[in-house]
Amino acid sequence: MKHKEISHIVQRESHGRIGIFGGTFDPPHKGHMAIADQAMKQLGLDAVYFVPAYIPPHKQQYSSTTAQHRMRMLKLAVRGRKKYRVSALELQRRGISYTIDTLKGFKQRFPNYDLILILGADNLLQFHSWNSPKTILQLASLAVYKRKGFSLPLKERSVDFILLKGRMLRVSSTEIRNKIGNGIPVRTFVPHSIVRYIKQHALYSTPTYVPPIRQYHENHRVS
Repeated sequence: MKHKEISHIVQRESHGRIGIFGGTFDPPHKGHMAIADQAMKQLGLDAVYFVPAYIPPHKQQYSSTTAQHRMRMLKLAVRGRKKYRVSALELQRRGISYTIDTLKGFKQRFPNYDLILILGADNLLQFHSWNSPKTILQLASLAVYKRKGFSLPLKERSVDFILLKGRMLRVSSTEIRNKIGNGIPVRTFVPHSIVRYIKQHALYSTPTYVPPIRQYHENHRVS
């Protein structure tokens, strides 16, 4: 999987570049912001859109919080950051969230902008099994960040991507939920406004059931 300069990947004229950063964000944390900061700086993005998933295709049917709580926490996370925005596209669509559908939605809204899909190394490793990977690459370039426990393969490269560099906070939402459940402070990893929100709504003490609307993964519809 090759990583090239963005100018070598995108050949068409555009009005600018928009980063699309999807995930559960359960909860959003400083690591997410660090990734967005590096993408903004390295790729010269005009904006980064955080896109919380309603039901992500590679997750189980249990989520620690509702989509509404995750949306509100994301809005707190980006408050005061003019180029950071939150999109409710997948929440409004409901059901399983497929990347290809999200990109098509953004392309309709921003037809003259280059789309940059921000994803972790773990997702890159299974990218070939996603729904319509070839079409995804026609709609957007990939910007990949390293994730704890996952390494980027250097051999047998088959997908072009930009490797996001720089310092990033190595923490996961799962670790943060576990710390909160065990009464361990998380202010080092989570913005104060979100820590207050979590306490106010008593989040992450017990899991919330999410109905299995469509219990199959993105790679069940590869095309």
